[in-house]
Amino acid sequence: MQLDNLFSALKLDHLAAQCDAILEQAAKKDLGYREVLTEALACEWAGRKQRGTESRLSQARLPWIKTLEQFDLAFQPSIDRKVIRDLSSLSFVGRAENVVLLGPPGVGKTHPAIALAIKAAEAGNRILFLTLEQLMTKLSRARQENRLERQLQQLTYPKLLVLDEIGYLPLSRDEASLFFRLVARRYEKASMILTSNKSYVDWGEIFGDTVLATAILDRLLHHATTINIKGESYRLKEKRKAGLLNEPEVPAEETANQG
Repeated sequence: MQLDNLFSALKLDHLAAQCDAILEQAAKKDLGYREVLTEALACEWAGRKQRGTESRLSQARLPWIKTLEQFDLAFQPSIDRKVIRDLSSLSFVGRAENVVLLGPPGVGKTHPAIALAIKAAEAGNRILFLTLEQLMTKLSRARQENRLERQLQQLTYPKLLVLDEIGYLPLSRDEASLFFRLVARRYEKASMILTSNKSYVDWGEIFGDTVLATAILDRLLHHATTINIKGESYRLKEKRKAGLLNEPEVPAEETANQG
């Protein structure tokens, strides 16, 4: 049986593409049979892993790709680097725990949420990203079409669900009830990362019902890490760097004191 046919029969697509290069390098390094086989299988494994990651990321509906290394922690000193480092180990995903990122608009809540989701996908986990508005549209439509149970079940499959922009728009009582049902389904079964511009004391206002908001928070925060981000908006920072915003003026009184 020809080598190309064996590659095809065994579905060794990545090895087939790199076989000649691997053999050439093996000859240059004078590798033994066992080492050549290791190199060949490692090539196939790496290719499959990369393809799996790309597939999971394409299904995740991430608005953009950003890593933790690209996140400017120096600009937001309120974030504990140790907490971010611990989260990047993904142990919270293994324990089905949640992460909540709180802070005003523009401080960079979504960036670490996406970066952690990417890490989870690279580790082989199924992930999904939705804004709260997208989530409520999905659930409301499913209820109207008598398939709410199936939709809720589908939303429990991702090992990590990222829900962005909680608090920008208030929910009706019915929508809040749907949100509670999703949180209850995922409770202690799979992880969530949520971003919100509102502190927890304002969540009763978001969900239009203090009792329901308390029930939601009770399940979300039972096993959770909360990160409060305080600082300047990244968008304002970039505008200031571009000269589109003036630096804040120092009051004359303060200037005199500094002198």
